[in-house]
Amino acid sequence: MKASFRSYDELRAAVGREVAVSDWVSVTQEEIDGYAAVTGAGAAPGLFALSLWPRIGYSLLELPQAAMSVNYVLENARFFAAIRPGERVRARLTPAAVEDVPGGVQLNWRLTLEVEGRSEPACVAETISRRYAR
Repeated sequence: MKASFRSYDELRAAVGREVAVSDWVSVTQEEIDGYAAVTGAGAAPGLFALSLWPRIGYSLLELPQAAMSVNYVLENARFFAAIRPGERVRARLTPAAVEDVPGGVQLNWRLTLEVEGRSEPACVAETISRRYAR
């Protein structure tokens, strides 16, 4: 389920309500190994889970046009379970806050990465981005 917002006021009205859920995405052993090789993180299952967010999540939202968007902060990341090869994950997205900042807007999102067939998510985090009009 993709979310489309024509304005940030429209997004403000959705704060606290889940607005988007991605399709299920399969995870392979090659992806896990590749992540470990590139980052030197070895078997860091939590960070690998979080690294799936760009792949899964960027297509979930349609927001007002911005000249520049910046991933600003990652807060309160909690990792509950490793994602194993062959499992499928999806993202759930809830706006937590929408605040005006000089030249743009700051968007706080609650991100949940869940694993198919599990009752506990792999990861829950708050991501903060800024979008600038000019």
